[in-house]
Amino acid sequence: MEVSRRKAPPRPPRPAAPLPLLAYLLALAVPGRGADEPVWRSEQAIGAIAASLADGVFVASGSCLDQLDYSLEHSLSRLYRDQVGNCTEPVSLAPPVRPRPGSSFSKLLLPYREGAGSPGGLLLTGWTFDRGACEVRHLGNLSRGSLRNGTEVVSCHPQGSTAGVVYRVGNTNRWYLAVAATYVLPEPKTASRCNPAASDRDTAIALKDTEVRSLATQELGRLKLRLGAGSLHFVDAFLWNGSVYFPYYPYNYTSGAATGWPSMARIAQSADVQFQGQAALDCGHGHPDGRRLLLSSSLVEALDVWAGVFSAATGESQERRSPATTALCLFRMSEIQARAAESCSGDFESDQNCKEGEQPERVQPIASSTLIHSDLTSVYGTVVMNRTVLFLGTGDGQLLKVILGENLTSNCPEVIYEIKEETPVFHKLIPHPKKNIYIYLTAGKEVRRIPVANCSKHKSCSACLTVSDPHCGWCHSLQRCTFKEDCVDLQNSENWLDISSGAKECPQIHMFRGSKNKTTVTVVGNFSPRHSECVVRNVDSTRELCKGKSRGNETCTCNIPTRSPDKDALVVNVTFSFDAWHLSKRFNFTNCSSLRECAVCIGTGCAWCKSERRCIHPFRACDPSDYNRDQTLCQVAVGKWIPPETAGGGRLKENKSDRTKKGLQVFYVRSIEPQKISTLGKSNVTVTGANFTQASNITMILKGTSTCDKDVIQVSHVLNDTHMKFSLPSSRKEMKDVCIQFDGGNCSSVGPLSYIALPHCSLIFPATTWISGGQNITIMGRNFDVIDKLIISHEVPEYCMATYCTFLAPNLKNSKVHPNVTVKLRVQDTYLDCGSLRYLEDPRFAGYRVEPEGDTELEVRIQKENDNFNISKKDIEITLFRGKNPPLNCSFENITRNQDLTTILCKIKGITAASSIASSSEKVRVKLGNLELFVERESVPSPWYFLIVLPVLLVIVIFAVGVTRHKSKELSRKQSQQLELLESELRKEIRDGFAELQMDKLDVVDSFGTVPFLDYKHFALRTFFPENRDANDKNESLTALDALICNKSFLVTVIHTLEKQKNFSVKDRCLFASFLTIALQTKLVYLTSILEVLTRDLMEQSSNMQPKLMLRRTESVVEKLLTNWMSVCLSGFLRETVGEPFYLLVTTLNQKINKGPVDVITCKALYTLNEDWLLWQVPEFSTVALNVVFEKIPENESADVCRNISVNVLDCDTIGQAKEKIFQAFLSKNGSPYGLQLNEIGLELQLGTRQKELLDIDGSSVILEDGITKLNTIGHYEISNGSTIKVFKRIANFTSEVEYSEDHCHLILPDSEAFQDVQGKRHRGKHKFKVKEMYLTKLLSTKVAIHSVLEKLFRSIWSLPNSRAPFAIKYFFDFLDAQAENKKITDPDVVHIWKTNSLPLRFWVNILKNPQFVFDIKKTPHIDGCLSVIAQAFMDAFSLTEQQLGKEAPTNKLLYAKDIPTYKDEVKSYYRAIRELPPLSSSEMEEFLTQESKKHENEFNEEVALTEIYKYIVKYFDEILNKLERERGLEEAQKQLLHVKVLFDEKKKCKWM
Repeated sequence: MEVSRRKAPPRPPRPAAPLPLLAYLLALAVPGRGADEPVWRSEQAIGAIAASLADGVFVASGSCLDQLDYSLEHSLSRLYRDQVGNCTEPVSLAPPVRPRPGSSFSKLLLPYREGAGSPGGLLLTGWTFDRGACEVRHLGNLSRGSLRNGTEVVSCHPQGSTAGVVYRVGNTNRWYLAVAATYVLPEPKTASRCNPAASDRDTAIALKDTEVRSLATQELGRLKLRLGAGSLHFVDAFLWNGSVYFPYYPYNYTSGAATGWPSMARIAQSADVQFQGQAALDCGHGHPDGRRLLLSSSLVEALDVWAGVFSAATGESQERRSPATTALCLFRMSEIQARAAESCSGDFESDQNCKEGEQPERVQPIASSTLIHSDLTSVYGTVVMNRTVLFLGTGDGQLLKVILGENLTSNCPEVIYEIKEETPVFHKLIPHPKKNIYIYLTAGKEVRRIPVANCSKHKSCSACLTVSDPHCGWCHSLQRCTFKEDCVDLQNSENWLDISSGAKECPQIHMFRGSKNKTTVTVVGNFSPRHSECVVRNVDSTRELCKGKSRGNETCTCNIPTRSPDKDALVVNVTFSFDAWHLSKRFNFTNCSSLRECAVCIGTGCAWCKSERRCIHPFRACDPSDYNRDQTLCQVAVGKWIPPETAGGGRLKENKSDRTKKGLQVFYVRSIEPQKISTLGKSNVTVTGANFTQASNITMILKGTSTCDKDVIQVSHVLNDTHMKFSLPSSRKEMKDVCIQFDGGNCSSVGPLSYIALPHCSLIFPATTWISGGQNITIMGRNFDVIDKLIISHEVPEYCMATYCTFLAPNLKNSKVHPNVTVKLRVQDTYLDCGSLRYLEDPRFAGYRVEPEGDTELEVRIQKENDNFNISKKDIEITLFRGKNPPLNCSFENITRNQDLTTILCKIKGITAASSIASSSEKVRVKLGNLELFVERESVPSPWYFLIVLPVLLVIVIFAVGVTRHKSKELSRKQSQQLELLESELRKEIRDGFAELQMDKLDVVDSFGTVPFLDYKHFALRTFFPENRDANDKNESLTALDALICNKSFLVTVIHTLEKQKNFSVKDRCLFASFLTIALQTKLVYLTSILEVLTRDLMEQSSNMQPKLMLRRTESVVEKLLTNWMSVCLSGFLRETVGEPFYLLVTTLNQKINKGPVDVITCKALYTLNEDWLLWQVPEFSTVALNVVFEKIPENESADVCRNISVNVLDCDTIGQAKEKIFQAFLSKNGSPYGLQLNEIGLELQLGTRQKELLDIDGSSVILEDGITKLNTIGHYEISNGSTIKVFKRIANFTSEVEYSEDHCHLILPDSEAFQDVQGKRHRGKHKFKVKEMYLTKLLSTKVAIHSVLEKLFRSIWSLPNSRAPFAIKYFFDFLDAQAENKKITDPDVVHIWKTNSLPLRFWVNILKNPQFVFDIKKTPHIDGCLSVIAQAFMDAFSLTEQQLGKEAPTNKLLYAKDIPTYKDEVKSYYRAIRELPPLSSSEMEEFLTQESKKHENEFNEEVALTEIYKYIVKYFDEILNKLERERGLEEAQKQLLHVKVLFDEKKKCKWM
């Protein structure tokens, strides 16, 4: 199940990647929104759909029922009717190509008791399960238990039918279900699935009281089948005029044939069954066999008309479908009612049963509204603005719209939507209950919400209103054809014109001669004339001829004097402006004098001079009384215009015979080829027959939908007496009847012609082939029988059926095409992409082995190099050659892929002397398509081979020993040189390090702008869940579980039980604690009490062993719970007091690191706190001052921005590092960022008038001996002090983030411990031998640089602002002191360790090591290493043990060894000060916790956490239940837990969206 959005034509959505839990929890707060026309997909085919007035759309599919919102974007709840978590149909069915209405596992879906004043809507559902059970549920949520249920109410057979309606009798509040069902099917196998009670076996219609608990026990009446009557298939049930009507048709489920005419059964709308007769329905017009199947039903209540879709039999695979197979027929309900009352009953037991041989008289449909079509499946009718509108679904996925005219005459249907996959439309079309501009279209496994009209395709007011679509109208303010709901400013009723106004009310600009001296311009039509202006302008000279404004409620008029200087203007533009819209028209007077008719003259804006009977320029003089102002005054006899009869106009007399006679000449028509063409038409359709050359005028007439015009096509070429060709036009998808007319005679039928959609490809197999070609390739898809040509770089021969095409891959060995070749399909002049075929080099063979299998069979194994080809038996041909003997064909068996080679196995059978043949074989010929290769036999090494190889190996060993001795002497010489160089380097580095410690000063930025704090939600989630997890499914109704975990005894028992389970891992404990924190986020007082209980229990465990170890690790739920509790309670203190110094520390540390060289590949740096991250392979470097010029960009156009900045970089910096420093300098200088990302900018070195772009890797990059590329640096480009660098915006081709592989290096070169010469003399000696310990002073230098900032941070943590400790710290420390007293613990060290483990270790260290938990920054691996050293020093300050450090101690410990004693004294004072503060009262603490709870009320969706908690409970359900049974006082909790499990098992909801 999924939800996606589509625009026509629909496209499949991409599967969304699972969200991490962090993003997922945030996303739940605000649901996503998007464009119109969403699609909802279920796992199984949809069997029923219904829309309630207020509670959404209900869809039954397989064994599931989903409640969706009206937009189909969200699933509100889900009911699993069979197995929880599984929607699969319990019995696999092989349904017919077109399932009959009601042939599914869901039988009824009826919302009722809705509307104002009702106590709440209900939903009645019927399923095949439990012998045809029905349930009554609350409409609001499917997860709530059923109110009433009963068995044997609906058909228990998936292929059987059920129809029902719920109604109320009189003014009572009792609701009754009238249900008609096929309770018994004749097939023995099917009948054995469920055996209805004896009372049900002959029941056709039953009445149930829905207010009774068990629907089956309170049956009020039955209508039984007549003895000997066959099965009835019920299609629908509806109420009209105090009666219940059931449309149905007699059906033989064994043969699949209708056994009688479709009919309508009628019973009274009362509290018991009162049969009121049946009426047969005749919709057989236009089909020789009549239409005996009823596919869909819709009552048009406002018109008292019933619409039905009827069908003739089509056969199992639709082979008997014709252009007249289905029809839409409308019947007047009054006629059906009257006929039912007076006709005899042939299908039901009644007092008016038909006598033998008597047939009920059939009701005839409204002839004018009958619409014949090849493949209708569904209908829905309604009345809009007194117009009857019918929506029709088709078997090829179209939604048609029919608007009935006067006398209920059908027009030609409009296609308003097409399903790309061409899935047959479901038999029920459901309107949107709130917005009449949408309809729900169901097909297969999908439901779509479709607009009921394509108003926007009408581009003018007249086109919009002429089409007579009641849903559409012209919106003045938008100047578009729209739905009324989409037209803004509807307070003004004149802003929207509907079809009742007619096209004559559309605003139109008129120009007429008002008097002798002036010509008047105005607007006529239906609109508000207020606040209008009008301008007339000469287009050639752009001069204004006149200008006007409206007065009051009058339309603006503009008068042009006859003696105007522009009286000869040839082209005039008139513009009228209203409040929110404009209207303009261009008048061309160039041809006025050539117009000869009054009406045409005035229609173009010219004037008609009656006395002279000629057309003149409107600005020229003529006797004023002799002017005509509009066409109505033209005294020209204009009769009613009759359009000429077009090709599809008149009705043609048709003859059932296939012969046409003219005189003695007989024309014979045999067939038409092809019988299927695409909707684009086809230019070469062939008709065969006889005597074609004898006719002078041959036309083809195509007749599709009965209410549409016919197509009349002249023959394009008569080839000979028996063959002629036609060029057919494009058309919509449908089957049409074809006939040929010779010389105006009768039309000879040729048979049907189907217009189908363009081909669609779904799979190419295999998708990889060899370049020599010849492999058999298959394309899977649909509608391939209309393909003209298949093209792969050129046209290739193909064999196509409807669902697949096969062809041989062409040889592209000599072609210069790309390895991925696009496969195209040509249909007419249109080329369709069908995927790509990948060409690889031809297969390579290594050899073959042949082994005899007995004396009559040989096994040949051919070794081939591994490749990606999928070789089948029909692609390969193998032949074995053996001297002059005839070759033997080898039968392919299989292909086995091994690690190194692929083995092709074939066998030669039916031979003699297999061993002899095996030894005499010489080669094997392998033919793969067009590729033909000869494979040699694998050779076996002989003993002579080893005698030759041994002396050669001995010579090689002696030579190697000599070379090794020479290399050893050379190495000794180089080592002595390196030692001398090392001594010199040591002296220099020690002196430089000493000078740096004494003189270096870091300019710390005191003002760094706003601290980028994360909001509380992100802070909490990153603290609770350091590792992101995938999102889990959403569960809506968890009230019972929420109440249960608020039972303290129950929750504590559950936690202890879980912790005793061996497979309840540490990770599970942490996750459980975090989900519990989220679930109780708004109940912090209760969460704190749980924390107290669990901490006391933990102390009981720890006191037996070593109390000092308590809370040291995170191995229990309570330890993680304490971390989360501290995070929640200290978030405010962290933000207000500690945040700023902490951010300053991270910023200063970054600044110091970037002052020296940083290797961009390993992130190691010269300046660091962590020895592991020390860059000791340091090249010589120097500072380069650059003059940087920033290009002006749209993202940063402020005039106050300084764009010329001096920036210091190092000559060993890569170009990427230089970019970062330039960006940082811009931010420091201007206080705001540049506006682009790093990867969106480039750097250019200005060299006079030339520019050179600087890149990390380009054509000048140095490549070392082992193929490793050295990244370019500032020094590589030989950039000197004062050089000008321009920052510019890259146009394209930038990546989001650069990652370098092992094939690149920066400062750390390969094998850097050894002295080596880099390529080229200019690099010689630059990388000298280094020793790591030479640079340990850099650690100290970094420490000194950040020391003051670090101390400020530490003291902000262990300070007491305003002599008050944060509530959480004071409260928990006092709690620990009290517990120590209770347990008689007198050792003060124990309490000190408890406090240290609960606060610094559990909270502060986590924060110090992870600044990204607090700030919106990215933590680099290097910063992480430095912060680990700081966190270690922080924890050492809280330690009670004295550190004994020697010279061999780790540098991380030695670095802060002298500072730790001072810090320890401050920590002890901090603990002492907290203890001496007055204790908090319980009310103070509760008030603090309550306020914190309110702060975070809507931060999270607690139901997510509750669902995760339930997963752990249900995993260990038996253990928890056993524990509850053993504990006293938890009997009620035990019952509640069982109740929760029942709710989850039976009514588990759908997955979280």
